[in-house]
Amino acid sequence: MIFALLYDLVKLALIVAGLYFAFGAYARQRPSPWTHALGRRHLAILATLVLVVSAIKVSEDVIAGESGPIDRAILVFVHDLVPVEFNAFFELVTWTGSATALSVLTTLACGALLLAGRRFEALLLAGSGVSSGLVIYALKAAVGRSRPDLWDSAWYWGSSFPSGHTLAVAAFSTAAVLGVVRTRPQARAVALALAILWIVLVALSRLVLGVHWPTDVLAAACIGALVPLALSLGLEFRAA
Repeated sequence: MIFALLYDLVKLALIVAGLYFAFGAYARQRPSPWTHALGRRHLAILATLVLVVSAIKVSEDVIAGESGPIDRAILVFVHDLVPVEFNAFFELVTWTGSATALSVLTTLACGALLLAGRRFEALLLAGSGVSSGLVIYALKAAVGRSRPDLWDSAWYWGSSFPSGHTLAVAAFSTAAVLGVVRTRPQARAVALALAILWIVLVALSRLVLGVHWPTDVLAAACIGALVPLALSLGLEFRAA
């Protein structure tokens, strides 16, 4: 299993590196306003490629049923590790990733950004919220994965893949970080740390409550972060 994991990591790294250098070569051979604009976003392009390849790999394993034993082992480990006394805390954490909470946060944040004249950041945040919601609905309908049967989760709406809470929080957090980087670059480290902490806590809460498999939240975090990154690159491409 360890050798298989190492093989997959090396293969993914080679794919990402190949795509990244291929884009660089294309940009040098065919210079244009949009390749010049995107060429200044090396880190964003690299992060986008990593997230795309990772999301595809995890999704393939889920659809092919190859992640089942590992998923089950990790979920049981998390359930045994976290005392039931912490369930109330994780229920609160998971609520912060609900449609209600994120809709309110997005509306308030977009309103504040528009009042401050930050149209790009408001559009990125709103677009990320709408896009992530559509992605969640489409993937749940397409994959139709059953929720964990280790505990009672049949009452929970929708299929298991991907974790909607995790994906939506990752999309909102990443869009917020990108906005902070553009408006207050000196605060990027704090914003990134808070975003990662929120995403990890929400993802963990879904496992503690037993309503998702680990690969559900892993793929959701990758896809959720990918949405605003791709959207920001697209907006910059249009501006170019």
